Amino acid sequence: MRKGLLTKLVWASSMLVIILITCAYAYLQLPKFGSLPEGSRLDAIARSPNHADGEFRNLVPTPMFTDDSSFVSVLLSNLFTLVARRAPEAPIPSVKTDLNSLDGDAVVWLGHSSYFVQLGGRRILIDPVFSRAAAPVPFANRAFDGTSIYSAEDMPAIDYLLITHDHWDHLDYPSVTALRSKVRHVITGLGVGAHFERWGYAQETIHEADWFDALSPDGDATVHVVPARHYSGRLLTRNKTLWVGFVIETPGRRVLFSGDTGDGPHIQAIAERFAGFDLVALDFGQYDARWAHLHLTPEQAAQAAEDLRARALLPAHVGRFALARHAWDEPFIRIASASQGRPYRLLTPTIGEPVNLNGEQSPFSRWWETVE
Repeated sequence: MRKGLLTKLVWASSMLVIILITCAYAYLQLPKFGSLPEGSRLDAIARSPNHADGEFRNLVPTPMFTDDSSFVSVLLSNLFTLVARRAPEAPIPSVKTDLNSLDGDAVVWLGHSSYFVQLGGRRILIDPVFSRAAAPVPFANRAFDGTSIYSAEDMPAIDYLLITHDHWDHLDYPSVTALRSKVRHVITGLGVGAHFERWGYAQETIHEADWFDALSPDGDATVHVVPARHYSGRLLTRNKTLWVGFVIETPGRRVLFSGDTGDGPHIQAIAERFAGFDLVALDFGQYDARWAHLHLTPEQAAQAAEDLRARALLPAHVGRFALARHAWDEPFIRIASASQGRPYRLLTPTIGEPVNLNGEQSPFSRWWETVE
């Protein structure tokens, strides 16, 4: 009797494991997870000097964790450690600007690391995330109240869609699929185009590049793909696609969007290659001592803006999602302090508030001080 019961329990447990594995495999085949590069795309990756032993690498050694942490220990710590004011209790203030009505060169921060840029007559969209969750499941990494004011329908026709890397808070499947009919060119790092090809983008619209490549799809503006210090991957695989930043250059302007990045020699390399910037948008949120190489702290970003000879600094990787263990407004408080006495202007617009590059920008308020 006992032997028969044990046999049934083993059989039932085995069937349950098989069902769970089958369901997990089926779930990972959903389009939102994208596709890994293969064929000619994989051949191009193999020729990159930044690729070795089957994965992309940073310019300097970059361990994922800077202490004895592991993915499991970080996950457990985040689940069971409360952080005061990790998300605001009140809605974030915002201004919904009509992007079709912008006059001249301008940048509109859409929250986190998403930007609408109008430069040299071109309309450029960077890392658009219109979803209310920056994760493969809708209940994780929820956007702060008041920050989800734009959708794909609000976007005008886009000349260049720039994607820095394939993490969920930068490459959002619902957003880029909804934008498909509006986009003329996609510019991104090596390998990321595999996601876009799976999601129905025409192959001729996808332009993949390595660090320090320059692309001019229509000749009116040049997009320089520049290094960042980070990593890539949408779930189980890591570093199969390249993470990048962008310098957008026209005859009258030069702006930098760093993408996710930690500190490193790539910042000086960018500074040496370009003769200053009208504006830089630098990652200075979601920092943590456990992954100190992967994101800039506000103080590091302030120094980087000065080293890059920027005339103005714009926030990035802040203000919409809580992905690290710090108060939601701490990056704004620290960058405001670290920017005092620096040769650049710190610009702190609310989400949707335009930054005019044609003349002297009116000062923005410290809007985070009004939010509980």
